[in-house]
Amino acid sequence: MIFENINWGSALYQLVAFSTLLFLLSRFALKPLLGIMEKREQMINDQINSAEKNRKDSEAFIVEQRAALEQARVEANEIIQNAKKLSEQQGQDIVKAARNDAERIKDSAVAEIQREKELAVTALREQVASLSVLIATKVIEKELDAKEQEKLVQEYLKEVGEEL
Repeated sequence: MIFENINWGSALYQLVAFSTLLFLLSRFALKPLLGIMEKREQMINDQINSAEKNRKDSEAFIVEQRAALEQARVEANEIIQNAKKLSEQQGQDIVKAARNDAERIKDSAVAEIQREKELAVTALREQVASLSVLIATKVIEKELDAKEQEKLVQEYLKEVGEEL
């Protein structure tokens, strides 16, 4: 049969040699190789975990940055609105101050005109009084009749009108 042609001494020697080689390989080569493989697997797992943590941190940072950007936009809009309100208020204050100044200048001008008018009226009264006295003296000096007196008064009034 099949097992008759087998050299059992050589087969047994090969089996012992193979078992010894397998034992030596498992003890000196396989264990360190498996240790290296486990370390490599652990390192890869750590890198994957680190990458996943970094990804989560990055996503959280992006969310924070978006929130900060939105907050900055809100604050910028508030600043713009406040600036608009302030500029409107300042514009209203400037217009109010200008109106007050114009009113004050107008009142001052009206008061000045009133003073000038009063001075002119006073001067006119003084002239009329002096002319009246002058007319009276001339009338007395001349003792004119009513027609002549009327003519003289008209002449003096004409003179007064020309002087004013």
